[in-house]
Order: sequence, then C-alpha cells, then structure tokens
Amino acid sequence: MHVSKFAVSDAEFERSPGQEGDIFAGNVVDQRHGGPVTIGFGRYGPFQSLEETVSVHDTMMVIEGRLTVTTDDVTVTAGPGELIYMPQGEKVTIRSHEEGAVTAYVTYPHWQEARD
Repeated sequence: MHVSKFAVSDAEFERSPGQEGDIFAGNVVDQRHGGPVTIGFGRYGPFQSLEETVSVHDTMMVIEGRLTVTTDDVTVTAGPGELIYMPQGEKVTIRSHEEGAVTAYVTYPHWQEARD
C-alpha cells in the first residue's frame, strides 16, 4: 500500500458485527492491504447503543454528532474533532445522541481478525 487519502464516501458500510441497531462500520484499510492497523469510518443513527468488550485497541475520532462511552470507571462524551481511546479488553457502552454520529477509527490489531 502507498500513501492514500480517504473520505467517508469511500467506505462501504456494513452493520456492526453482533448487533441489530443502526450502527455501521466501513473499513478503508485493513488486513487485506497488508498494514498493521485497520482504518475506517463509523456511522451511528440517533439514540443507538452498543455494549461490547473491546477486542482491539480502538481509537475513534468524532467527525459529526456526539458519542458517549461508558465503562465501570468513567464516562466520556466526545464531539467533532475529539478522540476517544478504548483499550483492548475494556468493557464499554457506546451511545449516540439525538443527532447520531459519524466517526473515523484506527484499530490495532485488525478488529475483524480479533472477532473471528
């Protein structure tokens, strides 16, 4: 792979694994490209909630809207231009607000391989 630029419109969104809500992920770089990280975009409809134990180190940047991530120890809310880091093994609840959210993410290692 070489130096590349990506936009939300480059992502092919699929429903986030293991849930039925209005939450979608679209990788633009992943294990198929030979790099060590997955890079992509997320899309959350209004008032969605996802509970999971994070299988990878996951960093999300909120591009539009707001997201709140809650653990047993902390609750953080991020808006446009802010990052949320979720370490591997952390049990989290990710909630979108009334406007939904669009995110960019980087995971290490590849989240699809970690879920298999």
